[in-house]
Amino acid sequence: MDCGTPLEKIVARCNEIGINCLAVADHGTIAGALKLRELAPFRVIIAEEILTPIGELMGLFLNETIPNGLSPEETIARIRGQGGLINIPHPFGRWPLQNSNKLTSPGILSQVDIVEVLNARTLFPNSSSKAWKLASEHGLAVSAGSDAHTIREIGRAYMEMPEFSGPGDFLDCLSQGKVLGHRSSPFVHFPSTWSKVRKRSRSHLHPNPIPPRESDYTDRKGPC
Repeated sequence: MDCGTPLEKIVARCNEIGINCLAVADHGTIAGALKLRELAPFRVIIAEEILTPIGELMGLFLNETIPNGLSPEETIARIRGQGGLINIPHPFGRWPLQNSNKLTSPGILSQVDIVEVLNARTLFPNSSSKAWKLASEHGLAVSAGSDAHTIREIGRAYMEMPEFSGPGDFLDCLSQGKVLGHRSSPFVHFPSTWSKVRKRSRSHLHPNPIPPRESDYTDRKGPC
């Protein structure tokens, strides 16, 4: 959670650009996604980016927060226990020296459903091409996400896919979908970095947690 956008503005932005389904994946909590689902007139997929000791995994269709710091195997087991799907977001990082390649081992990939092949905050096309190759070699579904931390980033990368009725059907429809969108400007990282600094400062001043108001987003356009 690295932005500070009120949930009402997120809903308005999605309505403005025609997004009718949004996967909200905060870091380490589903609280913001649950609140957004109460407000949004469109479908909201409850998701979470979960930090393991060797990289991030994303759980989709969750109903409970999964804590950070668990092993990839335990994280996957907890996602499955909720009937959720497992996605590897930006598997080859968003920066030149970032590479979550330990999560792309055969043992982990055999338990994964989806690989994110277009992340709008990834600066280098090589990361996307490597992700496409990884998904193809292992027969995994592909996804795209804005990874939006500011309001104008919503919709930068998204999936256009048929209507779906649940997690299993979502995978089938995802395989029929199209990856669309483009990478964001490198300058989008500055507002979210500033937001992180402000939140850390607030946490020192206010020991009680501040309710989440912001999220990372995977967008979808099309029938829902």
